[in-house]
Amino acid sequence: MMVNAVLFDLDDTLYPYSPCRDAGLEAARKTARKLGYDFDRESFDEFYQTGRLEVKRELSGTAATHERFIYFKRALEERTDESRPSDALALGDAFWESYLEEMALFPGVEETLETLQSAGIDVAITTNLTTRIQLAKVEKLGLEPYIDLLLTSEETGREKPGSVMFTLPLARLDRRASEAVMVGDDVRADIVGANAVGLETVLWNADPDESLEGRRAPDHRIDAFEELTEVVL
Repeated sequence: MMVNAVLFDLDDTLYPYSPCRDAGLEAARKTARKLGYDFDRESFDEFYQTGRLEVKRELSGTAATHERFIYFKRALEERTDESRPSDALALGDAFWESYLEEMALFPGVEETLETLQSAGIDVAITTNLTTRIQLAKVEKLGLEPYIDLLLTSEETGREKPGSVMFTLPLARLDRRASEAVMVGDDVRADIVGANAVGLETVLWNADPDESLEGRRAPDHRIDAFEELTEVVL
């Protein structure tokens, strides 16, 4: 197989997600306390989950299902029985500001992207979530020089594993599925979705005990990001 394009997931594929989420939540909690809400970590987590679960239930399958401003807006409405837009904005801003500050690439990502670029291979990021925050993440991580395309689920109206999240970036790059590889950490979103449209798939940074059979099985599994070059080149 000659590889001419590599599609990457973003969150928990090019950088570790959990430390960023945790930093964002702690910053939002401190902001809430400054605004007069009496939260310890446990009660703030319950408050946050109230908004998150409501949004996940009502907006499933859309980019908005990941948006923390909506989580905080809904959680505040549930807690106070009022609309408090300025507080929701403050909590969302605090979350994303600290989230972005915490971001750092996984070891080997930058070097691998440089290698792909030097080999003339197109690089795209195809990611669930809203466009503005994903653009901010790409900027914070310094990825702009290494990518040819960023596509978000907000742009397509569909979340991975929807086929358009894989076929549209290929169309924009003028590449066929038979000459492309998808790299991601989420079996359902990245591997199943890409397998369904004929991309070769690479699973990285996933639960080592997760069952990988049938359409859930990736073509390759790597334990260090640098191993991707052995698959692609």
